[in-house]
Amino acid sequence: MSLIIEEKDLQKFIMVGDRVLVKPKSPQNKTKSGLYLPPTVQENEKVQSGYIVKVGPGYPIPAMTDENEPWKNQQDDVKYIPLQANVGDLAIYLSKSGFEIEFNKEKYIILPHSAILMIIRDEDLLK
Repeated sequence: MSLIIEEKDLQKFIMVGDRVLVKPKSPQNKTKSGLYLPPTVQENEKVQSGYIVKVGPGYPIPAMTDENEPWKNQQDDVKYIPLQANVGDLAIYLSKSGFEIEFNKEKYIILPHSAILMIIRDEDLLK
């Protein structure tokens, strides 16, 4: 079962921490020999691929505070270790680690960064 989101604008989505939003690639519905596969076969695949649409800020790290200097302003700015994944990358990921949502009648997957096995980045697409 997937969560259906009624929001109209994908730009309002903010990914939290080490999460990425992936639009799954259209699965092959035929084998190499030409046999048609039912949808349940593609859904049960352990590894799937999709394009990264949104990326979270990364892994949060604790702020370094100087406890010995009480006159300094204490800031609660959270710092992050950035993720390797970028928007537009093709991600090969473990399908069981994600959570499916539906937005504008299209399927998206929310994944932790650790579920991504490999990233394929085409620098020519970004130029």
